[in-house]
Amino acid sequence: MTIHKEGYKTIALASLVFGLVNVLSFYLLSFSTPWVSYLIFAITLFLLLFIVSFFRIPKRVFTPDDNLIIAPADGRVVVIEETTDEEYFKDRRVQVSIFMSPANVHQNRNPVSGKILYSQYHKGLYLVAWNPKSSTENERHSVVIEHAPGKQVLVKQIAGAVARRIVNYLKAGETVNQCAEMGFIKFGSRVDLLLPPGTKIEVAMNQKVTGGITVIGRW
Repeated sequence: MTIHKEGYKTIALASLVFGLVNVLSFYLLSFSTPWVSYLIFAITLFLLLFIVSFFRIPKRVFTPDDNLIIAPADGRVVVIEETTDEEYFKDRRVQVSIFMSPANVHQNRNPVSGKILYSQYHKGLYLVAWNPKSSTENERHSVVIEHAPGKQVLVKQIAGAVARRIVNYLKAGETVNQCAEMGFIKFGSRVDLLLPPGTKIEVAMNQKVTGGITVIGRW
């Protein structure tokens, strides 16, 4: 396991706060009310370890396959439905949405290999990630990957009520590999996939999925 580069500053700041709080607690409380000092230490240590774990990148073995669409994120499937895409395709698509809790790994990966046709950041609201309107009204970054003619996937990284920073590393015109890193979302949110009609969906509602591993669908 490694720590994602997006977490370096956050972890450093959290460690500084942890140290300062516990130094003050030791000098002000350890002699008069030591149990309070111990409690503060336990709580702040838990919070520091949680922040460190949030930026974890576990080692995984990927098995790229051009016939498959792979989960771009860890989390739970909260939407499987047909919808009309108003942003790019302007037609009907199959939407699969994955909700990421703060406990999930938050690195995002390319669901397919191909050429980046579109990469666009959108300012927006911070509705809770499971709100259906979050797909179109929240802050988000959308990417369209063309695997082959007629095989295009739109991926939306969507901010939520807690997540306030979306990082996306992809640029229009470049070619990317399946399961390679797409970006990172800090502190929980959701990722939407908009797939071509006729895609065979391989996941079910409320199913837990693993980014870069779980098969979402087949062409």
